[in-house]
Amino acid sequence: MMKLVQKIAVGYIRKKFSLLSAISPRKTAEQAFKLFSTPQRRTRGPLPAIFTEAEKLHFDFEGYHIAGYRWNKDTGRRVLIIHGFESSVINFDQYVQSLLQKGYEVLAFDAPAHGRSSGKQVNAVVFSNFIRHIHEHYGPVHSFMAHSFGGLCLCIALAEMKPDNNRRIVLIAPATETATAIRHFFHFIRLKNDKARKEFDNIITRVGGQPVAWFSIGRTLEQIPNPVLWLHDENDQITPLSDALKIKERNLPNIRFVITKGLGHSRIYRDEEVRKEVVGFL
Repeated sequence: MMKLVQKIAVGYIRKKFSLLSAISPRKTAEQAFKLFSTPQRRTRGPLPAIFTEAEKLHFDFEGYHIAGYRWNKDTGRRVLIIHGFESSVINFDQYVQSLLQKGYEVLAFDAPAHGRSSGKQVNAVVFSNFIRHIHEHYGPVHSFMAHSFGGLCLCIALAEMKPDNNRRIVLIAPATETATAIRHFFHFIRLKNDKARKEFDNIITRVGGQPVAWFSIGRTLEQIPNPVLWLHDENDQITPLSDALKIKERNLPNIRFVITKGLGHSRIYRDEEVRKEVVGFL
């Protein structure tokens, strides 16, 4: 039944954009950008046991009310866990446990419009500013681990932050290129109107203050000299490995790539061997 409902919803969305694009490319782009920025799922399940033991943190940020957690305050190296689009930090409970066993202080927050934080929409500028806010008010953070969209936003944030040679960074299946994400999104909603796509890119420039190409991990790496562990799966259908391989071909000395097989986009961070690799690196 759920699959049928989802199929009907997707069909409705595609039909809506097909009709609207014939009338107004600008309005089509506006509606597409709204959908692109709106998480369709929100993880609000019961808290894993380790989260019930955490110090609960709350703060207001750019009109959002943010919910977060802290363990082992001021006791060791400080680690920030950053989830991806339509996810939540509660999905990373095994990482929290492993990091605590190493004596680290752990920070984890639900991003705007995710989990137990408020809001309905989020974009890369808001998400990256959110990361910088945490670093400034709950940091300094020494180690970062981020999945998917969170990886892109982390890199944007780090490129704008004061350099710190003590940082270590883990990127798990990061959204390497925003242009690729947009292309896949337009393919999913079956929107082939070139004028609407141009208007969409104009919206990003207006809202984000930068063109689409600026929202790229590849662009940020010149400002991130720290050790980076980059994990990506061959079968990732959300953030394709092909974008990551272009970075790998640059042979940047501070980035170590681990390419997995058969884990896809979400199973990769749940894999026990991946978790051991991440925690050991941090």
